[in-house]
This record gives sequence, C-alpha cells and structure tokens, in this order.
Amino acid sequence: MRDSSRSFLPPFRVARLAVAMGTVLLLCACAAPVAQRDDTAFRDSRPRSILVMPPINQSPDVKATASFLATSTVPLAESGYYVIPVTLSQETFKQNGVTVAEEAHAIELDKLRDIFGADAALYITIVRYGTSYRVLSSVVEAAAIARLVDLKTGQELWAGRAAVQLGGNSGGGGLVGALVSAVVNQIVNTVADRAHDAARAADYQMLSAGHQNGILFGPYHPRFGTD
Repeated sequence: MRDSSRSFLPPFRVARLAVAMGTVLLLCACAAPVAQRDDTAFRDSRPRSILVMPPINQSPDVKATASFLATSTVPLAESGYYVIPVTLSQETFKQNGVTVAEEAHAIELDKLRDIFGADAALYITIVRYGTSYRVLSSVVEAAAIARLVDLKTGQELWAGRAAVQLGGNSGGGGLVGALVSAVVNQIVNTVADRAHDAARAADYQMLSAGHQNGILFGPYHPRFGTD
C-alpha cells in the first residue's frame, strides 16, 4: 500500500517555497510598467492663454468657490501661461446674467473663445472644502478635480486632481484634553479660514507644472517644451 504522507512537503520546505513565491510576486509588481499619460493633444494644442471657469462647488461651504478661483491663477501663471484675470471673467459672466457655476460650464466653447479670446478653459469641481470635527480632532480639507479643454477643438488636453488635509492633531491631556483641543482647533480653523490655505495648497498641487501628471510647462516658462 502506498504511503500517502510522501505527497506532502516538510514544513521547512513549504516555508521556503512560500518565501520564494512571495519574492517572485514582489519582483513582478516592481517590474510592472507605470502607465504613462498621453500628452499628444496638449503638445499639439500649445495653449498660451487660459480662462479659469467658475468652479462648481460640491462641498457645503459657500466660500469654497471664491477660494479655489482666487488661488488658481498663480500656479498657472508660474507654469508659463497667461491667465485671464478672474475678476474680469467673473464680472463678464455676471453682466451677462451667468451667476451659477453650472450655467457657466454649460456655455458653448466657441462662445467663450469669442468673448475672452483664450486658447483653453480650465474647469474645476470642488469635492471637499472646510473644517470638519472628527471626535478627537479637527481637520481642514480641500479637494478638487480639474480638466483643461481646448476652446477651439473641444478636446480635453489634461485632467488632474488634488487633495490637501491640514490639522488632525488631537493634543494631550487624555480624553478630555483631546476633546477640548479638538473643539478649540475647530474654532481657530474656522475663524482663521484655514480652508483657504488648504485650497491654495490644493491648487498648487494640482495646477503646477513640473511634476508627474501635472500640466505641461507653458510658452512663457523657460522650461517650455522640455517636459
């Protein structure tokens, strides 16, 4: 009669086999190629000027739109683009009866091009903004997604996202101390409007050129055409 115990590997050989298999899987994972974004449309379009559209606000804080709009210009300008002044664009929309971001986003591209003379439009949607109270901490958040669209062809040139979180320290002094600290931090964050700082950081993270998945350098930047 055949001894069935011979079909099993000794424990030490099983362990060695498991380690070997894990190593192979790890090497395969490390060797997996990172998906590269196709920037062909962006390079072919070569936009020089950008119109920042009124951001759509999906957060409960009404100040989010103004914060993201106001802080979007600098990173775009520093990346080498001429940005239509947001005060001018917002006043133009207002004078034409467009006071809601969703309505602005629905305007035909050729009309935007005729009115503002921009090469591309940046559409931003705010996902999170403001100070939230989380049991033992007070957290300031700002998160958004954006896409850049060629106003002549309607083609999407680039899309990106960013999320920034400030705070989160619960403090010392046990449970009571942590709760008191969280409440105080929330009040300070709200009064000082640290969410505006988070929005600025998110805009820089999302709209600055020179990093992975960021926009390309514009024609007014020394590094134009090098990325």
